Amino acid sequence: MEDAGLQYKWLIATSLDDLFGSMPAWGQQSLCGVGTQDVFCSIRYLSCLITLETLGTQSNVFNAQFPYALRVLPSTLETEWDSPSFLPYRSAFPPEHAATPDALLSHVRDLMSQDLKVAYLKSLQGYLWLRGYESGELKCPMFPDVHPALKQWNDSGLKVCIYSSGSVAAQKLLFRYTTDGDLRPLVYRGLDGEGEGGYWDTLNAGGKQERGSYERIAGENRGLGGVGEWLFLSDNVGEVRAAREAGMLSFVVVREGNKELSEEEKEGQVLVRSFEEVGRYVELGGK
Repeated sequence: MEDAGLQYKWLIATSLDDLFGSMPAWGQQSLCGVGTQDVFCSIRYLSCLITLETLGTQSNVFNAQFPYALRVLPSTLETEWDSPSFLPYRSAFPPEHAATPDALLSHVRDLMSQDLKVAYLKSLQGYLWLRGYESGELKCPMFPDVHPALKQWNDSGLKVCIYSSGSVAAQKLLFRYTTDGDLRPLVYRGLDGEGEGGYWDTLNAGGKQERGSYERIAGENRGLGGVGEWLFLSDNVGEVRAAREAGMLSFVVVREGNKELSEEEKEGQVLVRSFEEVGRYVELGGK
């Protein structure tokens, strides 16, 4: 990349897969740690929206959180089918799949076997994972470079946000129950410090491989700078390309356990293997 090493004022976006080391994310298949969320950092205003692809490796996704959801779902359907707390999740499913507990269970198994990223499935998974987090059965291991980087970016004045294929509720669970403790204070909370403007998913932003989603995120955070002041980090080349089309600077994060990139996918991309390497290409600084 010809501009490598120059000073930029950007927002950095990363995927959840890039953050967590051994926990599954909900939605992306090639997770680095947490899952499939992205982080953005604004260098000028020091704002970051991180695409959490740090949830874990792909195998961890299928061997930890996802199996947990399938394991507890039958008993949940049996005991909570008509409960007010469960009804919103059940009602979100298509009517033909929400008529009976068996129909819903069968549909969930089918969706998960195909690794389909459906909003109502992710919401249900988040509901089930909450039980695991609160009981201590589930934790979100992070890659060792993630927590120090998020802290350093915050200390420098950067704002960290999350953009994931997983629901906003699931993102918050992820950051609350990590092996490094509660990291939610490191996520942007709006200009007044009281909001939740740092969390984005496919419902409030749009598809992660759609240019308009990144334009929407930057547009609704104009106080942090224009779309050209955002840096997006993700393990997914399609997402990186979409972010660039929107006007963001964007790098591909390569994590152990993620799907290996082809030579064609690598062509023309800036590849970083940890958040520590981001500084080789851009100078992240305060306002």
